[in-house]
Amino acid sequence: MEERFYREQEIARLPDFLPAATYNLAHTLLARAGQCLFVPIRSLQYMAVLDAEEFIFVDSQNRAWVELAWQHFRPQARAALDERVPFEVVHYLPQAAETMKRLPGEFLKALQVLAERDLPQQEAHVLPLVRPSRTK
Repeated sequence: MEERFYREQEIARLPDFLPAATYNLAHTLLARAGQCLFVPIRSLQYMAVLDAEEFIFVDSQNRAWVELAWQHFRPQARAALDERVPFEVVHYLPQAAETMKRLPGEFLKALQVLAERDLPQQEAHVLPLVRPSRTK
């Protein structure tokens, strides 16, 4: 399946930080998926499309046009895996600033839902550790 997305001229480019939990989970799921990951954000009626370079966000009513993008992630700037990651938010449509108010939290929730669905359901068994007896 092929999807095409289009962009207007960039309206704004702002520095921001992504919480470590969001960044780490997004990249874990992306690694499982391969080159691209689609994340439905049902509470906002948006779709996130993740690849190694950026995360783009499109409104379900206007799916072909990128409203905003998260780019230039710099995980190397953090000293530990639980620290937030600097990146840039690029606005392409006027409503992007309003969308950004709720997007980070709702995006994390959508990633968590996707992660729960993606996990294989397997039964777990605890095996006893039996050590051979030593006879002298």
